[in-house]
Amino acid sequence: MAATDKRGRATPGITTTLRLALALPLLTVALLPQAFAGGGTRRWFGGRDESRRAEAQAAKDAAAAAFYELDTAQRGLRISIETISAVDDSADARRALDGFAALGRRIDEVSNTYITAVDAHDLDRVELDAATAGRARSQLEQARQELVRVKGELDRFEDGLAPLLDRAETQLARLAPAVERARQALRGASTALDGTREAGFRADDLAGRLAALGPELTRLNEGAGRHGVTETLQRADKVLREAEAVRSEAARVPERAAEIDKRLVSLRTRAQALGTRAAGVEPVLSELRRRFSAACWQDLQHVPEQAATAARQAEERLAEATRARAEQRWPDATSLLATARALLNTADEGVSAAGERLRRLNAVAKDPQADIDRARFAVRDAQRLAMTGRTTPDPRHARPLDEAVARLDRAVAALDSGRHPDYWAFLTELESIRAAAAHVVEQIREERGTGRQAG
Repeated sequence: MAATDKRGRATPGITTTLRLALALPLLTVALLPQAFAGGGTRRWFGGRDESRRAEAQAAKDAAAAAFYELDTAQRGLRISIETISAVDDSADARRALDGFAALGRRIDEVSNTYITAVDAHDLDRVELDAATAGRARSQLEQARQELVRVKGELDRFEDGLAPLLDRAETQLARLAPAVERARQALRGASTALDGTREAGFRADDLAGRLAALGPELTRLNEGAGRHGVTETLQRADKVLREAEAVRSEAARVPERAAEIDKRLVSLRTRAQALGTRAAGVEPVLSELRRRFSAACWQDLQHVPEQAATAARQAEERLAEATRARAEQRWPDATSLLATARALLNTADEGVSAAGERLRRLNAVAKDPQADIDRARFAVRDAQRLAMTGRTTPDPRHARPLDEAVARLDRAVAALDSGRHPDYWAFLTELESIRAAAAHVVEQIREERGTGRQAG
């Protein structure tokens, strides 16, 4: 039975004491997992909470992947935009820059939405319940969708940049070779100039032109980063052209000197021959005066004087060209030779005109019929063409041809009317008649050619 204390209260018996002693270790063992799990503070959740936490975590991971893809794509697109802006300043390129800036603002907006959603939910928090995990998953999924949508806009924008980017990359690919070609051209020009000087020619003008390219080479060496791709390409092309021109001219200096020497000799010979020929003009004019009317030779009266003046001026220019050649002023020498040649050509024409006038007047005085027949043939040939395929001629063609026939008749009548006919006026009129007939022929052919093309 149970024992009692002094106050009469029951005290545990030995059996009860033994039972308590045996139960305490079992209770301690049962409480150990509760005491040590999560530092003794974490609540134990069921499977539904852990499932929601896992779904939220998966949404977070998917959003992070979408954010990474968008960021990577934006970085790549920025490189393309920088490539375009470095080369192209066209309206299309400026619109592309504005479009990229606007796209960047949208990317910033969706990125901020994503970061806010991530910061708003600690998925590793112990007290995270199913409802909070669900809200986190929903917000993160929405952020992911916005990131994917803007990524699609970025991809479409990048596709539209393809023509601009191709053009820019083509120019960039041209840059290094263009600069190198310009440098090589400068080296080639310098080498050619050295060779010309070693041959005994100063070539001061070429040396000055080559020296003027020095600052351009300095700018080329400073690179496109300072001066821009387009400007650098243009500068490289300019240096290449001018250096090649200097190299070519330097290589031609000995040849040019030999050519000038040859022309000097040739023109001096022509000037001497002209003096001899000019002396023979006066006898020709004397015969013209004796045998033909004044109208046939009056315009040739000043030929001897003009020929002598032209020959004297040509000799002066040749002397100046000789001095320019000795001083190696090649452009001046070439210009003076051209002037001397023009003067000699003018004098030659005058001298030749006197002899040709006498020949033609002799021929027409002996037999004018040959020139008459030539003029009639030209007019009749034009008339036949005007009637081809027609029953009546076009008035635009018939009128000038009828006038040509009348003019020819008058010219022949004038030739037969006097003792001293104006043979030169007769020949001049016949030439004018043939020219009128030829003009009608040309007009008809042009009109018919146009009609065939229109048909």
